[in-house]
Amino acid sequence: MSDSSRTAVGSLLRRCWPLVAAVPLGAVCGGVYALVAPAQYQANAYVMVVPSTVGDSSTAVDFAQAYGRVITQPEILLSAAASTGVPMAKLTPLVQAVTSPDAPMIQITGTAGTASRSAAEANAVAHSLVDFGNSASKQTNVKLLTFAAAARPAAPSSPSRTLDVAVGGAAGLLVGGLGMTARRSRPATGAAELVAEPASGALPMPRGDALEPEAAEPAADAEATEPAAEDRPRRHAAQGRR
Repeated sequence: MSDSSRTAVGSLLRRCWPLVAAVPLGAVCGGVYALVAPAQYQANAYVMVVPSTVGDSSTAVDFAQAYGRVITQPEILLSAAASTGVPMAKLTPLVQAVTSPDAPMIQITGTAGTASRSAAEANAVAHSLVDFGNSASKQTNVKLLTFAAAARPAAPSSPSRTLDVAVGGAAGLLVGGLGMTARRSRPATGAAELVAEPASGALPMPRGDALEPEAAEPAADAEATEPAAEDRPRRHAAQGRR
């Protein structure tokens, strides 16, 4: 590498060192989090809404969306909590439901620290939803059935090492960019303050009109000394007479 190339690289590193240091540091922090964070597993169970009247698919889709919104109600989670042994207050944030605007299908997702427990949670909530919906089938004219039971997931859904490292690197990029912006704005602000504010010990420059009286004083002194020079012979003559 030539001297000019080394100088250019050194200058670039001096200007961009916050960015160069923050990106690898953020990626390392993301990797450490992926290693330390506890694993979370997710299992999915599917419930289908079937209309009692043939051809009434729009009603089934509407009821599927309605049942998906009330999946965390106590009437549904109470029996699921009893079968899984998980308190209902703790089970509520671990269960989610996703519906489709085109199909009468409800996807129920259970999240837990182990693969078997996540599948058990999803299946328990699915069975409880089917029982709850079928108890009112005469009023709704739809029936619910378990379309697919949840299976034990083979791998945890989080943390994801690749995703966490990427997120950490992106966070480092943002922090490094903000650090570079702050470093560039400081010298400009300091220079502006030095130009705008004079030094505390500096004296103000006198204006031209302030110098005119001082220039006139020597002339007045000269006029005052001229009569004194003319009065000297007269004084000597008066002394001689005496």
